[in-house]
Amino acid sequence: MTILDLSQAVDAYERSTDFTVGLEEEFAILDPLSLDLAPRFEELRDVAQVSDPSLYEGITGELIRAEIEIISGAGADLQDAIARQRDRRRRLFALTAAHQASLGATGTHAWADFREQQIINTEHYRRVEEGLKYVAWRNNTFSLHVHVGVRGLDRAVRICDRLRPVLPLLLAVSANSVGVDGRDSGLHSARTQIFTKSFPRCGVPDVFGGWEAYREYIEMLARTRSIVEYTQVWWSVRPHFAFGTVEVRICDAQSTALESEGLASLIVACVAQAARDIDEGVPWEDPAPRLIEENMWRAIRHGQDGRMIDLRRLEEYPSRAIVDRLGEWTAPVRAELGIDLVLPEYNGAQRQRRLLDAGTPLQEVYAAAVAETQQTYPQEVPV
Repeated sequence: MTILDLSQAVDAYERSTDFTVGLEEEFAILDPLSLDLAPRFEELRDVAQVSDPSLYEGITGELIRAEIEIISGAGADLQDAIARQRDRRRRLFALTAAHQASLGATGTHAWADFREQQIINTEHYRRVEEGLKYVAWRNNTFSLHVHVGVRGLDRAVRICDRLRPVLPLLLAVSANSVGVDGRDSGLHSARTQIFTKSFPRCGVPDVFGGWEAYREYIEMLARTRSIVEYTQVWWSVRPHFAFGTVEVRICDAQSTALESEGLASLIVACVAQAARDIDEGVPWEDPAPRLIEENMWRAIRHGQDGRMIDLRRLEEYPSRAIVDRLGEWTAPVRAELGIDLVLPEYNGAQRQRRLLDAGTPLQEVYAAAVAETQQTYPQEVPV
């Protein structure tokens, strides 16, 4: 569906069901010995088409040929989406192992040269490359996206509004990209600096207040030839017109399956609680963009090892308290939907930074993260 189908977008949200869930996990395709990026997406996709049609339906390409994405499809709820995703992960990891490839799941590859990566050959990504040039070439990054079904397009836009100050918090929890271009970046989320701070129409969106203002914005972009399809609006949270969802796109890819599922659970809870707050008329104050951006930088630089700003009190608090704070806010809807929050004490960036601080070479730090991915994602674990 293109930007010209805005009437269909309204219909999609009228047909949508609250709190269905779709998961999208991006993985780096690696040479199993060197752990260099390996441009083998088309090969693996074609093998899956013949040998495992069910898996073929659940994988897709992203910007570069050394990247592959697993999509759960629309789950009836979070638990169903996780079960679907686990099955497809298991199949994909088995397929890659059988064809001498490995998969990594960090927000960036630690040493790959972006100048050597090949853009995937699809109409959409050819358009992205032509439109963005260096900005597209530089974006060798990997992410977790979560779709949550929402009934009503106006309501979906208002949910996105309410999630703006939450985005830096989710980023800090998800931070998992310390190495890039063969060096320690000094950041917890180098992916965000490379992608979110470079792409147009990206990062924390404006407040739109409802569908009418958002529609006018999309139509203006189309009329001025700024975009030719609505998915060229890359905000870190956005309504997805084809699926009738709110899509949260702020997070780094996660090194372990437990973290990916725990983070997805937190995101679903935040979207659902924002919806409930809107339905119940809970008052909401729109923080100034400059305040949200301050927390964005803190999340990029220090992740959960730093301090965030309470945007109501304008006081600092330790970032390690983020999950507890979001857990307290979302407790009502989590009880309603049966969502538990299970996340490790230290996230991927924290584990990697501790190894680096102890003198472990960056290549070994990345190898340790890949080992976590290889050990956890293929497991068959009951939901």
